[in-house]
Amino acid sequence: MSSVSQPQSNISVQLHDAEFLERMITFGLCTIPSCVFLFINGTILFTLSKSVFRGTSRYILLSNLLLAETAQLAVCQVLFLLSVCRIWLTYPVCGTLTVFANVTNVISPLTLMVMSLERCVAVCFPFRHALIVTVRNTRLAILSVWTFSSLHNIIRVVLLLEFPFQGLGSLEMKDLCSELTMLLGSRSKAYDDAFTGFLFVSAAMVIISSYIGVIIAARSASTGKASALKARNTLMLHLVQLCLSLSSTIYNPMLVALIKIVPTVVFIRLNKFLYVLIILFPRCLSSLIYGLRDQMIMPALLGHLCCQLKLKAAAVHG
Repeated sequence: MSSVSQPQSNISVQLHDAEFLERMITFGLCTIPSCVFLFINGTILFTLSKSVFRGTSRYILLSNLLLAETAQLAVCQVLFLLSVCRIWLTYPVCGTLTVFANVTNVISPLTLMVMSLERCVAVCFPFRHALIVTVRNTRLAILSVWTFSSLHNIIRVVLLLEFPFQGLGSLEMKDLCSELTMLLGSRSKAYDDAFTGFLFVSAAMVIISSYIGVIIAARSASTGKASALKARNTLMLHLVQLCLSLSSTIYNPMLVALIKIVPTVVFIRLNKFLYVLIILFPRCLSSLIYGLRDQMIMPALLGHLCCQLKLKAAAVHG
């Protein structure tokens, strides 16, 4: 009897060790890139806080975009680590995390819309750009973006409160925390789907319209060709970034479809892969697309990073 139980215990220990090793590898592959890009985003945000950037509308909008993307990346990473570690939360805690994640998720496409309009005005109305796109108007636009996103989440919370939590017996969740598990009830799901579709269709229309306006203005003799070409490339990047933001909206529906057709073990591994591909990767690209290609931000960013490295090296050798 003991000879039979001994191999079984060894197998269970090996399975436990393999599962632990897989979790550690997943933790490293997802957390290290997140920390690197959180550091880069934080450094760019610190760079943009300098007085030379605070007076330019384009950089104020970029700061708002990077702030939203950084917060979104941090919250998504926390939720992912909770799922990897199999930590179950209560509905209030999970609801707070997902609401904050959704606020920042809506901010990105709305800010891209404003950034596209700013570039369109700069090319199509170069002599009126300074009068239209002022620092005050830019800050009002950002305030409107955050207000619109907050109102959207207030509606989501109201719809969530209609769910009969008293019938659950306990507020402790039986599933891992995610935006999908917090869509309790058909009305919440219908509203979320309708709002997501409206948001991204509107953003795409604004960016494409701005792109067409820039192309038309580029053919005019009164518009600088180099400026129009640069604005056109920038708008193309806005459209690419919008598509990347849109990809995150298919994450939860894809998980719902996969969990019905694949085994649990395969689903867990696919969930980790899709998280890196659909959630982590697009959030990490924002700093590369908008920050590192800018001729004013890049020297300031490299100077700040080099200064930090020199200080750390001096502290180590000292």
